[in-house]
Amino acid sequence: MKHFTMGNLLFLCLMVLMPVSALAAEAEINQADTAWLLTATVLVLFMTIPGLAFFYSGLVRTKNALSILMQCFAITCLVSVLWVVGVYGLAFGNGGDLNKIIGGGNVLMSGIELDSIRSLTTIPETVFFMFQMTFAIITPALIVGSYAERIKFSAVLWFTALWMVLVYAPVCHWVWGGGWLSERGFMDFAGGSVVHINAGVAAIIAALIIGNRKGFPDTAMPPHNMTMTVAGASMLWVGWFGFNAGSALASNASAGMAMTATHISAAVGSLAWMVCEWMMYRKPSVLGIVTGMVAGLATITPASGYVGPIGALSIGISAGVVCFFATQYVKRILKIDDSLDVFSVHGIGGMLGLLLTAVFAAESLDGLGLKTSISAQFMTQLIGVVATIVWCGVISFVLLKLLDMTLGLRVSADDETEGLDLVLHNERGYNL
Repeated sequence: MKHFTMGNLLFLCLMVLMPVSALAAEAEINQADTAWLLTATVLVLFMTIPGLAFFYSGLVRTKNALSILMQCFAITCLVSVLWVVGVYGLAFGNGGDLNKIIGGGNVLMSGIELDSIRSLTTIPETVFFMFQMTFAIITPALIVGSYAERIKFSAVLWFTALWMVLVYAPVCHWVWGGGWLSERGFMDFAGGSVVHINAGVAAIIAALIIGNRKGFPDTAMPPHNMTMTVAGASMLWVGWFGFNAGSALASNASAGMAMTATHISAAVGSLAWMVCEWMMYRKPSVLGIVTGMVAGLATITPASGYVGPIGALSIGISAGVVCFFATQYVKRILKIDDSLDVFSVHGIGGMLGLLLTAVFAAESLDGLGLKTSISAQFMTQLIGVVATIVWCGVISFVLLKLLDMTLGLRVSADDETEGLDLVLHNERGYNL
């Protein structure tokens, strides 16, 4: 007892007087982790508005530019409300007997208090709630690129709402909410299946059901503003650090390596796409290099917290080459008008990244890397990829068919010629 001081006595008194809840919160909430996740949340929202909105809007014709901005903005608002009403609970809540398939609870954020802490993390659940909301927002916003310039605005809203409940929430729960894929050891660090395969598969289904734009593929439909597109792409690159590094859910070494891998893959994916285009068409385009960047980012997403620099380089090169030729095949051979290449970049990129995760995952990375043999993990990854494709493909097909029979998905040929900005929103984004 000779080392017991007045300072020790004062500390014991404070421990006795302080409420138990405050002690628990002080012991479990990490301010650095919380600050980083707040920042990451802002970055991921920044990816959709304005990043993705600008990227997509610049790629369409002038008469449809505002419609793309409107769709991205409206999806942001709609998904935010749905997340609060109950989609968050379906994705991350406890589904009881059905918990392997779907979650439940947390309706209108019930059960989430000011000092609630998300299990297995050191951050408040409100922060986790908001972080995951931004992922839910960008996923249906990605699909916008497949049906651009020809879909009814009402169909966008209805499809987004139903798709979030029936497709996004279950797959998210399977992977991140304690569902059956999580139990199998499926590795998806930041959304290869939940975000990119889901968006890509829904996109190709939508493009097939809605049909090609009037004049495709014979009529040239060049982007109206590549400057806007490059600005949006640059915002996506910056925002993606929140997307991938934020998925560590802590300010730690895993977040640092995820950020490093993300940047490497984006850079090398851009260069790989540029080289492919240069060799095939003798001139590298700005559109090509920024699309290669997005391919590199989408493909590294599921692997970002599990691979090192060599893995990131390999995945980035694969992304640039494979996604480039996928785009050529879908548009030039199959002649499917996935207008802004959502399936080829995000769908194929997500599939490729998930499978390569099993190959390049490093066991040494903060305990998050490969814990089984490469072949066993590859099979687990393949099961997750196929399950996501089938679930998303079937439900998306049914939803789009039902909406087509009721609301109608597509504007008339005359309205398409006039442009969606004026026909659907009574506005123009340019002066005649």
